[in-house]
Amino acid sequence: MLGMMMPRLRAVLVLSVVGAAAALGVAVASERFEGLVPCALCLVERWPYRIAVALGFVGLMLPRGLGRVALALLALTMLAGAAVAVVHVGVEAKLWPSPLPECAAPTFSGGTIAQRLASMPEKPSKPCDDPTYLIPFVPVSMAAMNCLYSLVFAGAIVVFLWRGRGSEP
Repeated sequence: MLGMMMPRLRAVLVLSVVGAAAALGVAVASERFEGLVPCALCLVERWPYRIAVALGFVGLMLPRGLGRVALALLALTMLAGAAVAVVHVGVEAKLWPSPLPECAAPTFSGGTIAQRLASMPEKPSKPCDDPTYLIPFVPVSMAAMNCLYSLVFAGAIVVFLWRGRGSEP
């Protein structure tokens, strides 16, 4: 019976790595192939998925007890990702200003045209309060989708950990 827990834990860790990598893949693909420009908060929202991939791989190499700890940390990471997404959704809804100075659209004043052109960023940025919609005709921004995905991801891990708590030696 105890040997059966290890494959289940390993499967959840592998699924967690795949789920986090898939979320990153969708973000990068929408940027590269759809031409969507991420804002500064969008880029911050990718970090929990990177951390989740790393925690998942580390958890796969650890013994069962420590693997469960890595999985619990992964769930906390996804909850932190959901919190960042909530901040982003609030900025999009103009409920509060962005905590990042990079989120404001650049303003140029004074100086010559050459000086203004020289001070422009290399890569165009997008203000964080301008929502990006991945699916046409569906009024759910990518930040809101990220929040939902992160919450479901963390919730599924918590359910797995809660169900398996009584079977530990």
